[in-house]
Amino acid sequence: MYPFVRMAKELWLAGRQPALPLTGTHISHHRCWPWDLDFWMELNNGRTLTLYDLGRIPLARRTGLVTVLRKKRWGLTIAGSVVRYRKRITAFQRFATHSRMIGWDHRFVYIEQSMWRGDTCCGQAVFRGAVTGPKGIVPPQEILAELDVAAVPEMALPDWVKAWIAAEDARPWPPERTA
Repeated sequence: MYPFVRMAKELWLAGRQPALPLTGTHISHHRCWPWDLDFWMELNNGRTLTLYDLGRIPLARRTGLVTVLRKKRWGLTIAGSVVRYRKRITAFQRFATHSRMIGWDHRFVYIEQSMWRGDTCCGQAVFRGAVTGPKGIVPPQEILAELDVAAVPEMALPDWVKAWIAAEDARPWPPERTA
């Protein structure tokens, strides 16, 4: 089940924190509960993706994006992700999630998130996000104009993110069906 109560708490907290610039980092604090675990008694990989929402949506709130989405009646969706899992998070451990936008291209915005226990990075993900409207995907330049930050300098995506984008563009869609 989606963690609605946890999300409500994170949005409430984000609403009491100062606004962030588009390039700012939102840090949220969490605990791994028993319902987040898999059979190996560690944070489930699918649940990890859900818990990243608890940082990404408050980041959108603090940068003003949620206000724009409501005003324009736009939506927010994830169009792809790449994830690295490196250290276990087990029951009742506390961890922090760092969330920040790392750039955009002609269609998508890219958000980097990582989970930390102290100075140890447990995992990292990059999400390809899209803002959607009645005509489909809203170009990032239009979003920036609505946020009144059109003067933000172009953020060069890291080479490894560009390589992931290129790999995604080369990947066939729809995938082949197997018998």
